Parts: sequence; structure tokens; C-alpha cells
Amino acid sequence: MTIRLGVVMDPIENIAYKKDSTLAMLWAASARNWDISYMTPADLYVSDGQARASSQALQVFKDPAHFYELGDKHDIKLGELDVILMRKDPPFDNEFLYATHILELADKQGAWVVNKPSSLRDCNEKLFALQFPQCGPIHLVSRDQARLRAFHAEHGDVIMKPLDGMGGSSIFRLKPDDANVGVILETLTNHGQTTIMAQVYLPEIRDGDKRILLIDGEPVPYCLARIPAKGETRGNLAAGGTGRAQPLSDADRRIAAEVGPVARAKGLLFVGLDVIGDSLTEINVTSPTCIREIDTQFGTDIGGQLMDCIAAKLSEAKQARS
Repeated sequence: MTIRLGVVMDPIENIAYKKDSTLAMLWAASARNWDISYMTPADLYVSDGQARASSQALQVFKDPAHFYELGDKHDIKLGELDVILMRKDPPFDNEFLYATHILELADKQGAWVVNKPSSLRDCNEKLFALQFPQCGPIHLVSRDQARLRAFHAEHGDVIMKPLDGMGGSSIFRLKPDDANVGVILETLTNHGQTTIMAQVYLPEIRDGDKRILLIDGEPVPYCLARIPAKGETRGNLAAGGTGRAQPLSDADRRIAAEVGPVARAKGLLFVGLDVIGDSLTEINVTSPTCIREIDTQFGTDIGGQLMDCIAAKLSEAKQARS
């Protein structure tokens, strides 16, 4: 039986062919002859209590000059799809929130949504990591500027960042003698109106901010160390970092063993852990990336592993119903 896969993503014409992880997943689905239905969040809607979408059949190719073809738009019932990949990038704004509610309805009406919509809402990528304090750095979450100043005064060298950023945006390193503490806190907290995160600075960032990928709670055996550009604190590729794939360390595996069962229980099938040194800093659940870089450097097929996991779970669910 051909699997009917839907993908909700940013406009496909705008993705980066050389590094897009969603494209790797779609190549893997295409190689298995799955039917692919393409949607952006704007295509989702609800009518008479039914989750629906204006969808297009999608074909994907390994050709940078011609990597996709879209069919005509047609209306579908989302619940009639076998599985839907929610791969819209942050920001996690109201429109993203509304999309998760529509997809949750689709899930109740027969489709399996990866990752689970309610867990996408519940698991803020920075706050979720705090459920594993044994794995992470000393931190503070607050919008109180006096409290944040005291954290900086106590620890000296700290990172301050928003709770809803991505790609390294608006991340600040405050050293002990930083003259800009006041303006940075005013900006990040919007004068005390917005909650942010503070963490002690981890000098191991010089060796990279590692992205560890989990599939159904189990780690891919290689991670991507994102090395900061010269003079930069951030290792994010979007901030100019360079990616070096490497085998997982024992500490990486210990962290994955702590997070994996919880992620699996929450219906988070594909997750990206951010680790600096031996410290967990974030858990990415919305649209984890770095598949392509690891595949290129180690010859893996992470998208294929994910599709095989999805196919196995769909088969198990079908057998359980029969």
C-alpha cells in the first residue's frame, strides 16, 4: 500500500537546496514511491469541524536547477492522509499556534502528525531543555531585570537570549565588565515585559555547538558540530558557523538517553538536541535540521531512517486495528 504523506512547510521555492533537511525527507519518501501532498500553513483550514487543506501533489528531484514540481491545487481532507510532517520553521507565532490546532484536529480525524501538535505547543525549545537540569548549564529564566543583573553579577560571563529565537538571532554574550548590560536587558526583555533566558557562558563553544538528532528517541550515531566563525559566540550555521560532522561522544549518548524516552512519550518523533561540551542547551522540536550536512560527511541516510520509522509505525498501527 502506498503511503499518503502530507508536508506542511515554508514555500518550497524559498528553501536552500544544498542544506534543507525537509528536502532530504521528501527525497526519501519519493524513493519509497509515497504520494506526497504539499501545503504551507496558509493552505490549512477547518470547515464544518473538518480539518482540510488546499494541497498540491509534489514531486522532488536531486537536481539543483529543477528540484521540485507541483501539481494543480485541489482540496483534501487532512484526516485521509496517512501521515503529515509539520516542518514549518519558527518563529512560533500565533499563526504557527493556529496551524498546530488544525493539525491536532487532523490527527484526531485519522492522520498521524509528526511531530505531535500538542507537544509542539508544550515544548518550547529552550524551556523544554530545563526539564533535564542534570544535563544543562546553570541558568535563569525571568523578565525581572534586577534578577537578571544579579545572575550576571554572580556568574560574570553569561549568555542572554530570547525564548522564541532561532538561528542564533538576538543571542548576547555579556562579559564581567560589559558596559551594555542595561541596554541589552532592556532590549531583550522589552523593558521587563518579555521573559528571557540567561545561561552561564560555556567556553566549549569554541569546539562547536553540537546538533544531535533523535529518531523516535534513539540518537543518530553522528552529530554536527557547528563551529563559530572567528570573533563570533554563536555556532549556528545561519550565523556564519561551519559544520563538522563527528561521532557521538559518551557524554552525547548519556544526554540522548535522558531525553530520548521523554521525547518518545510526548510523540516527538524527530528531535534535535543542542549540546555545548557536555551541556544540553536546547531541544529543537519544530523543524530540526542538519540532516544534509551529516549525510554528506558520513554517507548516512537520515531522511530514509525517519521514513522507515514512520512506515513501521504505520504498519504497527494498521495491524493493531485489524
